[in-house]
Amino acid sequence: MERKNQEELEGLEAKVKDAEESLGESDVREGLLAIARFHKRVGDRERAKQAYEKTAEKTVATGQKMDLAFEELQLALFAEDWKEVQEELHRAKVLFEQGGDWERKNRLKVYEALYLMATRDFDGAAKLFLDSIATFTCTELFTYRTFVFYTTIVSAVALERPRLKKEVIDSPEVLSVIGDIPHLSDFVNSLHDCRYDKFMEAFIPVADMVRTDRYLNPHLRYFMREVRLVAYTQFLSSYKSVTLASMASHFGVSAEFLDREVSDFVATGRLNCKIDKVAGVIETNRPDAKNGMYRDVIKQGDHLLNQIQKLSRISDIE
Repeated sequence: MERKNQEELEGLEAKVKDAEESLGESDVREGLLAIARFHKRVGDRERAKQAYEKTAEKTVATGQKMDLAFEELQLALFAEDWKEVQEELHRAKVLFEQGGDWERKNRLKVYEALYLMATRDFDGAAKLFLDSIATFTCTELFTYRTFVFYTTIVSAVALERPRLKKEVIDSPEVLSVIGDIPHLSDFVNSLHDCRYDKFMEAFIPVADMVRTDRYLNPHLRYFMREVRLVAYTQFLSSYKSVTLASMASHFGVSAEFLDREVSDFVATGRLNCKIDKVAGVIETNRPDAKNGMYRDVIKQGDHLLNQIQKLSRISDIE
């Protein structure tokens, strides 16, 4: 295999030499790009980066420069070098401002969304994935089916219930492939429809898919925790108080398991409720929206008065 690869590389280098001697700059560029792609294919990242840099020196068109940036992004993503991914994203954005087209802009959104998801910014990833759902062309990264899987996973954590329904569950693009992804439709629909026992049933196999994904695997525990928090928050928003046994029966889990789960979220301030363990009751403690607005008005009014007093003192001095 090494001998075959060496022979192929020597052939590519000979073509570049011939192009430099008897052909034009565009032919030289194509030869250098072929060498870069060869190193990328065999997994020699450093030589591939060097070859891409040489290719970039021979590249004039902004669109072609962006294409090179995308290929270098693929190298960094494969190596999970997130610092370099961030740098290449910035370079691609600068190139787009210099004259990129909409097709490349949409591809850039998918690359950035993948980076955000892989670095646990599910809110930012959901926004960019959803922006790209009707214009997805990044098949060099993953299939459309995988794209819909990623979009659904991050949206389940990041989106509020009405937006989840409108932008994911009822999306024609999502509906066209979500049925091909086992358990995913049951997972997101049961979460929205408040069928929490069905949600918990679908949750386990979906979590297994997250576990086996190279980009989502590091965030498995985060995903499992956050999506359960979404479900618990959604359930408790309908009650002023509810027994642990009743809530546990809705989720199809034991009261002891639910007690531990809810207690952890309450202790970290993630759920606005308290547990009466003697009575076995969860009492919600939802923030009063009117009182919150009143406090904001008072705070802003105090700030305004302070600014007016400062201005009056300045005018008195003058």
